[in-house]
Amino acid sequence: KLCKVTQVFLGPKGVPQLVTHDGRTIRYPHPAIKVNDTVKVNLATGKITEYVKFETGNLCYITAGNNAGRIGVVTHSEKHDGSFTTVQVTDASGVSFATRMENVFIIGNETKSMASLPKAKGVRLH
Repeated sequence: KLCKVTQVFLGPKGVPQLVTHDGRTIRYPHPAIKVNDTVKVNLATGKITEYVKFETGNLCYITAGNNAGRIGVVTHSEKHDGSFTTVQVTDASGVSFATRMENVFIIGNETKSMASLPKAKGVRLH
């Protein structure tokens, strides 16, 4: 299962932990995993099998807002102090759009997706 990391912290006795978007707490994650990254969790063991960083060039899925359901590649991220961080995304047909960072769910690297994609590859049909 793919899970978005919402929180990374040190728990009791200095044990590193992370919390995912669906409420899972995972102890002893890889030190390179940060907030907004995506981890692939084995449901049987509850362990992380692989992870993808939130960075430019990675494949993403938009979870909320006017662009919900679209799939594209992260092209640019802008941090606005005191406001929302904006992410520029380009879909498979070349259309570029912007959304808030909270709405972006990374689903794979530049070349491969960790989840199966629909036939239209997340392109909005007008």
